[in-house]
Parts: sequence; C-alpha cells; structure tokens
Amino acid sequence: MESVLNSLSKKKFSKYTTLILITSELVLLNISYYISFLIKFGNLERLGLKEPQLILVLTNIFWIGITINLKFYKLIRIEKFNKQLLKTSKIFFLHIFLVTVLIVGLKLTEVSRLRIFYFYAIAFFSIIVFRFIFIKLLQKIRVKGYNYRNVLFIGFSESTNKIIQFLNSNLSFGYKLIGYFNKEHSNTYIQYLGNFEKSIEFIQKNKIDEIYISMSDKDIEYINKIISIAEKLMIRIKIVPNLNEYSIYRKMNVDYYNETPVLLLLKEPLEDPLKELSKRIFDLIFAFLIIISIFPWLIPFISLLILVSSKGPVFFKQLRTGIDGKDFYCYKFRTMTMNASSDNKQATVNDARVTKIGRILRKSNLDEFPQFFNVLIGQMSIVGPRPHMLKHTKDFTEIKDNYLIRHYVKPGITGWAQVNGYRGETRTKEDVIKRVEYDIWYIENWYFLLDLKIIWLTIRNMFTGDKNAY
Repeated sequence: MESVLNSLSKKKFSKYTTLILITSELVLLNISYYISFLIKFGNLERLGLKEPQLILVLTNIFWIGITINLKFYKLIRIEKFNKQLLKTSKIFFLHIFLVTVLIVGLKLTEVSRLRIFYFYAIAFFSIIVFRFIFIKLLQKIRVKGYNYRNVLFIGFSESTNKIIQFLNSNLSFGYKLIGYFNKEHSNTYIQYLGNFEKSIEFIQKNKIDEIYISMSDKDIEYINKIISIAEKLMIRIKIVPNLNEYSIYRKMNVDYYNETPVLLLLKEPLEDPLKELSKRIFDLIFAFLIIISIFPWLIPFISLLILVSSKGPVFFKQLRTGIDGKDFYCYKFRTMTMNASSDNKQATVNDARVTKIGRILRKSNLDEFPQFFNVLIGQMSIVGPRPHMLKHTKDFTEIKDNYLIRHYVKPGITGWAQVNGYRGETRTKEDVIKRVEYDIWYIENWYFLLDLKIIWLTIRNMFTGDKNAY
C-alpha cells in the first residue's frame, strides 16, 4: 500500500480519487439495478425486455450528466459528511424525477414501481456507505502524510490566524502549512519565513500548491505580481479579506451584480422561495397531523389536569416577537398560577408560580403543544428560534447587538439553541449570547434534514428530560 502511495505524486492523487469514485459508484448503481430485479422477481429474466434495458441505459446517462453538472465528484477536504449526504439526496431526487418523467412520457408499461423503489433504496444506501468509507480512508491516508497540499501564507491578519488554526487542527484535511511571509513576525502556529521581498524567490524555488494572501490595498501592485507568478506555476491563489474588525457573522457570501462582486454579511438559505415553500409545506403537514391525531385526546386530558390543579384558564397566551419583528400571540397550556409578572419574568428554578402539573408539562415540552395552531396559521414554524416575550426582546437587544437577526425567520416550537442546552431561563449575559449564536447559525445553515434532526432531538428530550426545563 505504502509503495503504491509513494509512486503517486501529490498533485495527481486527486485525479485517481475522482476516477475511483466515478467508476465505483457507477458499478454500485448498476449492481443495485440488477439486485432490484432479483428481489422483486427472483431472477433476471425480465431484465432482457426492451423497456428495462432502455431505463438501465438512460439511468447511467442521467447519473453521469447529473453528477458531473452538480460537481458530485469534487471532494472538498474540509467538508462535513452531512453536506455529502445532502448532495447525494439532491442527486437522487433529481434522478428519480427524470426517470419518472421518462416512464410517464414514454408510457412504459413493463416497469414495476416496487422494483424501482428497491433499486433507488439499494443504490442510495450503497453509495452513501461507499462514499463514507472512501472519505474516511482518504483522511487516514492524509494523516500518514500522503495526498497533502503545501500551503503558504503571505500577509497576516486575525482572519489568517483563524484559517491557520483551522487547517492545522486536523491532519485529515491534508494541508501542510509551510509558513508565512509578513512585514513583521506575528504570534502564530507556523514558521515565520521573512518579509514580503523574500516571498517571490521562495515561491519560485519551492513546491507550493496554495497561497493565501492577506494584505492591504496599499500593496495591490505586489499582490498582482504574486498572482502573476503563481498562475505561471499553477499555484491556486486564495484571498483572505480581514473582515473580522467590523463583521459579527460566522460566514459571508458573494453575489455578482453583472461582473461586480458584492459581499453579503448574511445570507439565509430560506431566502430561496422554493426552500421557504418546502419548509412551509412540511410545517402544515406536520402540524395538521399532530392536531388531528393527538389533540382530540391530549387537550381534554391536559385541560382537566390544569383545571383541577389551579384556578384559571386552560390556555395561556402572550405577546411575543415574531418574524420581521412583528408581535403575535403565542399560545401555551397554562403552567403557572395566575400572576401579574408573567409578561416580564421568566420561570426560575423552583419557581413558586409553577403548578405541580405545570412542572410536568414544562419538563416534557407538552406545554408548547398549542403552538401547533400558531404554526397552522403561519405565525410560527415547527423549527426556528424560540419567540421571546416583548420585554426580553428589548432587554436582549441591548446585550447582543445582532440579537434581532434571529427574527429574519419565523420563530419555532423548538430550535437549534434549545436542543443544544440553551432553553428556559437566561440567567447570564453568556446565556443570551450563546442562544443568539446558535439561532444565527441555524438561520445561516438551514437545510431540511437539520429540521428533522432538531425534531428528533426534541422528541428524545421529551422522554429523557432536560435539566433546563422547569
């Protein structure tokens, strides 16, 4: 194994990985097609019919076209596997759509729908498992010092230092940090190689794969010179803008107005109308199913317990801040005795206002169930930043400058901050800051499977309990 690795140059190794991926996954796709016939019919006789043969040929053509177009075989070294899972899901959805259009359009009658289901289920599972094992194997190879990229830094800033720490944090990324050139020495993890003047000679004499440049506009002439030399030597250039001084966001995005780049400080996936619509459709279906299946017996049962435990109404409504800062009435099962401070004071540990039944409802999240009606009428989502009472919206805005960003999306019955332990009372300034950071991360990184994960974690917590629920 080691001799094989040594025989491959660092530069060409990625070409082999791409070839292995394309070949292996095409083989898996075709094997899955054959297995689906064996499962459905017990033999391969029907595979000889014209329609199954036509679908097999077009299945391969569609797969190659989609995967190349969506850059499925471009492995990003620092990409998390859930992004690979999301990419694979998109490709299969598109592939299923095209094959379905083909079957319906050509009015193919010799195609078993169940057999098609078996094919896609087997293909999806096998390709995901193969890709996971392949990536893990690549990471182990990189840890041993193969398939790495030599990285050089020119200029130094806070942003550069964060990149250095990140790339240096995990050997499986496959980056070898050679050092950095700067006007003066700075405190960081990698070697200081000298001032800018020495960098050109170093680049020309050493094997460099990537250069990260972080310099001021005053040095534009020198930057262009570095870029020109790097292009001749086929070295990839990456510019690191030092935006941390005025940016409070985790990541930024670039849009192009014609050919002019415009930096967006925050870009939410849910700005995409199709993604927003898919989330809304899911909310409606999920809320409707809960209301018709659980509410008919849950509401009478909990209502009786609440009425027996204390005087007052069954439901509690409170003005809270919603999407775009608009106020709405949020509904809950009443968990406290009637009191005058419910609109400005959070529940605390051993809060005397909370009834015995209320404590159980809060611990199990059952008190939040009436909010499915808020979801149904469009004021809330199943998953999103939790809505706060108006007083706390005002108070928390003064603690965290970017607090109001969490209102770019609809508030949720549950959220990313809640399943990560930040629910209930915000006792310290740090609690507020952390909750907002989790909420903003959710807004910036939303995808459908993330909502499903949060729902699952919430359901699990309903049974295991949450120490912050009281």
